[in-house]
This record gives sequence, structure tokens and C-alpha cells, in this order.
Amino acid sequence: MNLKNYDSIYFLGIGGIGMSALARWFKHSGMKVSGYDRTATPLTHDLLEEGMEIHFEDRIEFLPGYITKEKTLVVFTPAIPKDHKQYNYLKSNGFSILKRSEVLGLLTKNYKTIAVAGTHGKTTTSSLIAHILRSAGKDMVAFLGGITANYDSNLVMNGSVNPNTIMVAEADEFDRSFLRLFPETAVVTSADADHLDIYGDHLEMLSAYKEFMHQVNRGGHLVIHESIAKLAEDEKNISIETYGTNRGQFFAGNIKADHGFFEFDLHGPGLKVEKIQLGVPGFHNMENAIAATIVARKLGIDMATILDALASFHGVKRRFEFVLKKNGTVFIDDYAHHPAEIEAFLKSLKSMYPDKKITVVFQPHLFTRTRDFAEGFSKSLSIADQVLLLDIYPAREEPIPGVTSDMLFKDITSPVKIRCTKKDVIQRLEDMDIQVLATVGAGDIDTLVRPIKEMLSKK
Repeated sequence: MNLKNYDSIYFLGIGGIGMSALARWFKHSGMKVSGYDRTATPLTHDLLEEGMEIHFEDRIEFLPGYITKEKTLVVFTPAIPKDHKQYNYLKSNGFSILKRSEVLGLLTKNYKTIAVAGTHGKTTTSSLIAHILRSAGKDMVAFLGGITANYDSNLVMNGSVNPNTIMVAEADEFDRSFLRLFPETAVVTSADADHLDIYGDHLEMLSAYKEFMHQVNRGGHLVIHESIAKLAEDEKNISIETYGTNRGQFFAGNIKADHGFFEFDLHGPGLKVEKIQLGVPGFHNMENAIAATIVARKLGIDMATILDALASFHGVKRRFEFVLKKNGTVFIDDYAHHPAEIEAFLKSLKSMYPDKKITVVFQPHLFTRTRDFAEGFSKSLSIADQVLLLDIYPAREEPIPGVTSDMLFKDITSPVKIRCTKKDVIQRLEDMDIQVLATVGAGDIDTLVRPIKEMLSKK
């Protein structure tokens, strides 16, 4: 399929973080962009401000009058239900319809692509790579799974689009989407069990990761976390470099933490760089920075530029995002939705504020994920001193009998634990001793951020 054959794009699920990055790209390319989403969000508001036509009701008459099956490409997210009226109308009337991952694959196939995969860490790592490339003045485009604080967008661009343009793309394992990509460079940050509703078991998911790594172009480059390096042991036609906190070919030494912000030395084959300063907190982000540095060096970017970029990187919204620091109270919002992510996040919080009480408001994401990892969620949440547990956010799923947040609640061992709803969480927080507060989850818990901030500001 040649994307140049179309003059307009219609998105079903335009407000998704991956979909909206593509929408921005096509708008920038001069195409007519419109779409549907279930609910209005700050992101859809921004897209409207950028000149896109968006509506929020699944009605045939709301389809733009200018779209035609000959000149309009329809892009949809797997979250769109099978009985969606617009989807079925467009399909039955012969429109070209592709998944987001298929479009991303078409876009990247003609460019030097860096694809970042991993159960967690891929958004921050790809954003770090994009920031370094832009800081170095490279011609680049990055399709990100989060809104970067430096650029206030999930589409980061620099220079012109030409055959030497570097494209950075998140390689999402959900629905095996990353198997649409054939990168020149791949990064794999982690491969913990997830999306078992798609894969069935962890071994099948690991097999998909192996297939993704096998798709790296011959003579290409793989950067992989040392803990999962065995997954790449059969790869013979690419160069492989491993990294970790204190193991791997590239690792950190002389680590110093000041309120969770790190300074460290980077060691590698023939390399020692002292006193690297990172502009975002968290143990896990130190590893993400090492991976991004390996990629940048492979592209010929000098260490001075890399170091400046690492220090000036302000992170990704909803990834360890500081919302409020006032009168000894700290409020942080984070997207963590897997037990391993929650554990890493809360351990970092504990290291940053060892003498403070940590309070977490958590919203589980997906019934299947809650069911599959209930024990892990309970254990990781128990790191906090106080836990407020919300109902499960269903996203694309229908309820599963017997699967509720109570599965987690019963095994949480924190001194204080409370089951509550979104409606009463602010009242609950008002009555508690709040020192360090975190809202955590991948659903719509972010809608609580502003009212909680207002409440804390008045408290």
C-alpha cells in the first residue's frame, strides 16, 4: 500500500496516545485529518486546536462529508469494539482500513528506524533517544507513547524528512504490533509477562520478542537489557550490546542519589564517562538513559551532546511526573500499571523520601491483567504506607465474573488500606495525613490529578 495515494485520514480512536502521534504526523504532512473517539480528553482538545475534526458519538452521519473510499485511509485501534457502527459502515463500503501498527510499519519501512520495545521503559527510553537526536541536530521523527515534557507532544520532529531521516518508534507488544516493524536498531528494555489475554502464557510472549529481534535488519544493532540477553542468543547477523544497572557490557558505577535524582559513571567496552547527571528521578530511568546513550553513540553522536541532553531531559508526562511540591507535601502522577513497574516506582519513592509516609491511589487496568497478576500487584502495592484502591478500569474489555479489585485488596499488607471509588477518593484523602502522594495507573485516574492537586493546595 502506498500512503501517497490518499489525501485524507480518518482515525477510529484518534485520542489514543499512539493514534494521536500518527494523526499529528499526517496533519503535518498536509493531509486532511479527522476522527472519532469515545470521550473528550485534554489530548483530543489539543488535536482540535491543531485543526483536526473530531467527534465523540458513534453515528454514521458524523463521518466527514469529504471522505471517499478511493482517497481516504481509515486507521483504527484494536480498542474499537466489533459492533462499532462507523467501523462496520466503512468496512462494508470498501474503505481501506488498517491498524495503527500497520500504518506505523508502512511509515517506518523507508527510513532508518530505531524501535524500542519492552514491557516497561519503552516510552521514556524512546523519548530520551528522540531528545538526544534533536539536541544533536539530526533529521528525525519520533512517534512516542507519551507526551514529552520538553516538547509537550508525542510527535517530536527536527529538520527535514529525507532518505537519511531517523525515525524513532515505540514497538508495542500488545496484539503483536511490534512484528510490523523491521528496524535498523532495536532496543529491548524488559520482557516481563503481560498481555496474557493475547499470548496465553509468558513463553509465547517471549517467542514474539525473539521474532521481533529477528526482524532487525541484517547488519543492524540490538541493545538489550542484560537480564533478558539470552533471548537474543540465536541472533547471528546483528551486533548486540547489553546493559544494566551493575551488570552487562554497559553499566553504572559510583552511583549517587540525591532525592532520587542520580549521578553515575558509565562503564563499557573502552568507555568510562564520569558524573553523568540525569534530569529525571528513578532507578529505572538510569537504565533507560544507559540504553539511549548506547544508541546515540552508535549513531556517532558525541558524548558531550549526549550528556547535555540527559541532564536537560524533563521526562514524560505521567511518568514520575511531579504535580505539586508545597509545604512539605509532594504529589506525583505515574502511569505504572504492571507489578514490576509499581515496584520500581515505589522503591524509587522510598529512596527519595525515606522519612516520609508514602500514600498511593491505584486504579487497576484491565480485568485480565488484574486476574493474571493479582498476587504481584498486592505485593508491590504493599511497599506503600497507605493504599487507596479504586475499581478496575476496563478499557477494551468486558467484565470477568469474580475479577474485581478485591482480589488485590485482601492481600495488601500496608498499615492503611482503603477500598474506594473515584467519587469518594478526594474526601478520603482530605481526612488522611498526606506527605508523599502518588496517583498510579493507566486508565482514567489522570482525571483525578487536577482535583487532587487543588485539594492539596488548600489543605
